[in-house]
Amino acid sequence: MLSFTNCLVEKLIMENVHQFIESGILEAYVMGSASREESNLVEAMAVASVEIRDEIASISEALEMFAFANEVAPDPIVKPMLLASIDYTERMKNGELPSFPPQLNENSIVADYSQWLDRPDLISPDDFDNIHAKIIGYAPHVLTAIVWVKEMAPQEVHDHEYEKFLIVEGTCDITIGDEVHSLAPGNFLSIPLHMPHHVVVTSIVPCKIVLQRVAA
Repeated sequence: MLSFTNCLVEKLIMENVHQFIESGILEAYVMGSASREESNLVEAMAVASVEIRDEIASISEALEMFAFANEVAPDPIVKPMLLASIDYTERMKNGELPSFPPQLNENSIVADYSQWLDRPDLISPDDFDNIHAKIIGYAPHVLTAIVWVKEMAPQEVHDHEYEKFLIVEGTCDITIGDEVHSLAPGNFLSIPLHMPHHVVVTSIVPCKIVLQRVAA
């Protein structure tokens, strides 16, 4: 004798396959948002009906094509800053004491940060892609990092934090809106809120920067 589930499946297959397909449950199943009971029913239907299997394959292909057509390239600075955060967390776990570098301002000089810049463990690898970072200080209102940029840093806009730069090595152009600022070692620049800005390295060597992000 057929179980109740098998009887239900057979009835649905015979009478309501089209209605089942139109119900949206197959889309929910493919996207992983169907309930356990719905998933069990879909899988039972798929075993018994080639039409259901074909529809599941069609939905999966359509969603994959949609994802490829609408994919967004990640911000190139996200990965290096994430890796820098992981590195900083591991250093703290291994016994490094928190430090609080001075806040950058128009009177800042490179020597103010020598205790971090001279550390042999706070250097860039030779083979980093475009941007590498080492966090040297963190508090809820301010993050300070040493950043190396080989070619460029993409356009950003900050609405809730001021971004400040002190050039240590190399040269770069930082464009804020329509204004280009050509920077060399020792130069300081603060980015206003809500202003699009990007960095283009103009030296053969990577531009090494003390970067600070301060809550507005």
